[in-house]
Amino acid sequence: MSKIMTTETPSVNIIGNGTDINGNIKSNGDLRIDGFIKGTIQATGKVVVGTTGRVEGEISCQNADISGDVKAHIKVTELLSLKANAVVSGDILTNKLAIEPGAVFTGACKMGNHSSLNGKSEQATEPEA
Repeated sequence: MSKIMTTETPSVNIIGNGTDINGNIKSNGDLRIDGFIKGTIQATGKVVVGTTGRVEGEISCQNADISGDVKAHIKVTELLSLKANAVVSGDILTNKLAIEPGAVFTGACKMGNHSSLNGKSEQATEPEA
Protein backbone atom coordinates (compact mmCIF):
# COMPACT_ATOMS: atom_id res chain seq x y z
CA MET A 1 0.00 0.00 0.00
CA SER A 2 1.46 3.38 -0.97
CA LYS A 3 1.37 6.33 1.33
CA ILE A 4 0.44 9.74 -0.10
CA MET A 5 2.31 12.67 1.43
CA THR A 6 0.19 15.79 1.67
CA THR A 7 2.76 18.05 3.31
CA GLU A 8 5.49 19.66 1.26
CA THR A 9 9.04 19.43 2.53
CA PRO A 10 10.95 22.71 2.28
CA SER A 11 13.39 22.76 -0.60
CA VAL A 12 17.11 23.51 -0.40
CA ASN A 13 18.24 25.85 -3.17
CA ILE A 14 21.92 26.24 -4.08
CA ILE A 15 23.46 29.14 -5.99
CA GLY A 16 26.83 27.69 -7.01
CA ASN A 17 30.23 29.34 -7.23
CA GLY A 18 30.53 31.08 -10.61
CA THR A 19 26.81 31.91 -10.79
CA ASP A 20 25.80 35.59 -10.80
CA ILE A 21 22.18 36.65 -10.26
CA ASN A 22 20.80 40.18 -10.56
CA GLY A 23 17.26 40.11 -9.20
CA ASN A 24 15.11 39.10 -6.28
CA ILE A 25 14.83 35.59 -4.84
CA LYS A 26 11.90 34.31 -2.78
CA SER A 27 12.13 30.81 -1.33
CA ASN A 28 9.82 28.75 0.86
CA GLY A 29 12.82 26.72 2.01
CA ASP A 30 16.53 27.03 2.67
CA LEU A 31 19.04 28.78 0.43
CA ARG A 32 22.80 28.31 0.10
CA ILE A 33 24.77 30.96 -1.78
CA ASP A 34 28.28 30.22 -3.06
CA GLY A 35 27.96 32.58 -6.05
CA PHE A 36 26.93 36.25 -6.31
CA ILE A 37 23.45 37.73 -5.80
CA LYS A 38 22.54 41.38 -6.21
CA GLY A 39 18.98 41.95 -5.03
CA THR A 40 16.54 41.00 -2.31
CA ILE A 41 16.54 37.52 -0.76
CA GLN A 42 13.47 36.34 1.16
CA ALA A 43 13.47 32.85 2.64
CA THR A 44 11.21 31.16 5.16
CA GLY A 45 14.07 28.92 6.25
CA LYS A 46 17.82 29.31 6.60
CA VAL A 47 20.13 31.34 4.35
CA VAL A 48 23.77 30.23 4.20
CA VAL A 49 26.36 32.42 2.48
CA GLY A 50 29.45 30.28 1.88
CA THR A 51 33.05 31.51 1.86
CA THR A 52 32.88 32.19 -1.90
CA GLY A 53 29.39 33.70 -1.64
CA ARG A 54 28.67 37.40 -2.10
CA VAL A 55 25.40 39.25 -1.56
CA GLU A 56 24.51 42.89 -2.21
CA GLY A 57 21.03 44.08 -1.31
CA GLU A 58 18.76 42.74 1.42
CA ILE A 59 18.40 39.41 3.23
CA SER A 60 15.26 38.43 5.15
CA CYS A 61 14.98 34.95 6.67
CA GLN A 62 14.44 32.82 9.79
CA ASN A 63 18.11 31.85 10.42
CA ALA A 64 21.36 32.74 8.65
CA ASP A 65 24.99 31.58 8.62
CA ILE A 66 27.35 33.97 6.86
CA SER A 67 30.91 33.07 5.87
CA GLY A 68 31.26 35.23 2.75
CA ASP A 69 31.06 38.89 1.76
CA VAL A 70 27.70 40.57 2.41
CA LYS A 71 26.80 44.21 1.76
CA ALA A 72 23.15 44.17 2.75
CA HIS A 73 20.46 45.02 5.24
CA ILE A 74 19.93 41.75 7.13
CA LYS A 75 16.71 40.83 8.95
CA VAL A 76 16.72 37.47 10.78
CA THR A 77 13.82 36.41 13.01
CA GLU A 78 15.86 33.89 15.03
CA LEU A 79 19.67 33.39 14.92
CA LEU A 80 22.26 35.15 12.75
CA SER A 81 25.75 33.59 12.85
CA LEU A 82 28.73 35.46 11.45
CA LYS A 83 31.45 32.88 10.85
CA ALA A 84 35.21 33.59 11.08
CA ASN A 85 35.54 34.40 7.34
CA ALA A 86 32.49 36.69 7.20
CA VAL A 87 32.77 40.30 6.03
CA VAL A 88 29.45 42.06 6.62
CA SER A 89 28.68 45.69 5.84
CA GLY A 90 25.14 46.85 6.57
CA ASP A 91 22.52 47.07 9.26
CA ILE A 92 21.36 43.98 11.14
CA LEU A 93 18.02 43.34 12.82
CA THR A 94 17.94 39.97 14.58
CA ASN A 95 16.68 38.17 17.65
CA LYS A 96 20.05 36.53 18.44
CA LEU A 97 23.55 37.18 17.07
CA ALA A 98 26.68 35.00 17.21
CA ILE A 99 29.98 36.40 15.95
CA GLU A 100 33.05 34.17 15.67
CA PRO A 101 36.54 35.63 16.17
CA GLY A 102 37.86 36.85 12.81
CA ALA A 103 34.49 38.00 11.46
CA VAL A 104 34.28 41.64 10.34
CA PHE A 105 31.05 43.60 10.84
CA THR A 106 30.49 47.26 9.96
CA GLY A 107 27.05 48.74 10.58
CA ALA A 108 24.31 49.04 13.16
CA CYS A 109 22.73 46.13 14.97
CA LYS A 110 19.41 45.82 16.82
CA MET A 111 18.91 42.64 18.79
CA GLY A 112 16.03 41.16 20.69
CA ASN A 113 12.46 40.13 20.00
CA HIS A 114 11.49 43.26 18.04
CA SER A 115 8.00 43.56 16.62
CA SER A 116 9.57 44.91 13.41
CA LEU A 117 11.10 41.49 12.74
CA ASN A 118 7.62 40.32 11.79
CA GLY A 119 7.08 43.23 9.42
CA LYS A 120 5.37 45.48 11.98
CA SER A 121 6.81 48.93 12.56
CA GLU A 122 8.19 49.82 15.94
CA GLN A 123 6.52 52.67 17.79
CA ALA A 124 8.57 54.79 20.12
CA THR A 125 6.98 55.41 23.48
CA GLU A 126 7.26 58.97 24.73
CA PRO A 127 6.58 60.05 28.29
CA GLU A 128 3.34 61.94 28.77
CA ALA A 129 3.63 65.66 29.49
